[in-house]
Amino acid sequence: MSQKRRIFIAVNLPEDIKKRLLDWQKKWEHIPVRWTKKDSLHLTLIFIGYADEQEVYEICRLTKEIAKNYEPLNIIFEKILYGPPALRQAQGKPPRMIWLKGKQSEELSKIKNELENVFVSSGEISSFRAERRPFSPHITLARIKMEQWRNLQEKPQIEQDFKAIVPVASIDVMESDLKRDGAEYTILEVCPLGT
Repeated sequence: MSQKRRIFIAVNLPEDIKKRLLDWQKKWEHIPVRWTKKDSLHLTLIFIGYADEQEVYEICRLTKEIAKNYEPLNIIFEKILYGPPALRQAQGKPPRMIWLKGKQSEELSKIKNELENVFVSSGEISSFRAERRPFSPHITLARIKMEQWRNLQEKPQIEQDFKAIVPVASIDVMESDLKRDGAEYTILEVCPLGT
C-alpha cells in the first residue's frame, strides 16, 4: 500500500510580500508564538487531507482543469490581527494564530467552490470533505504557544493595517510534511489561471 501524502491547494506569495511580512515578524519576535517561515507563507484555498498517489494525480488533474477556466486575479490584504477573529473571540476564547486578513474575493470564492464541488462529485478523492464555514482569505503568520500565552500579564497589541495586493496567476497543489519545528511545504503542481 502506498504512503499517503498531506495535500492542500494554495496561493503562494511573491517575494516582496514575504519580505514585508518577515520584517513585520521581526518587530514581534519576543512574543510567545511559532512564526511561519518566510518560504512557507501562503494562502490555503482548500485543505484536502491525506491522499494516495492516484488521488494526488486526480487532484492535480482536476485543479489544472478548473484553473484554466478563470482569469488571473488580485487578492487584497488589509490587516494583521489575531485569528480566527470572529467566533473564538466572541466566545471569549484566546486566539490561536496571527493572520494577515484579506478582503473577500468573489472570484477566489468561485474557484474554491468549484474545486470543492468537483472533488466531491468525482468520487476519486476519498478523504476530501468540503468546508462548511465561510471562506475567509488569510495567511497564517504565526501559531500561538498557548501555555506561555496564558501566562502573559498583557496581551501584545499586534493589530495593524497592512495593505498588500497579491497578483494571482496560478493556484498550486501543495504537499505538507509535518516536522517538529513546523510544516515544510512542496509545490506538486502549478496550475495556471486562464490558460
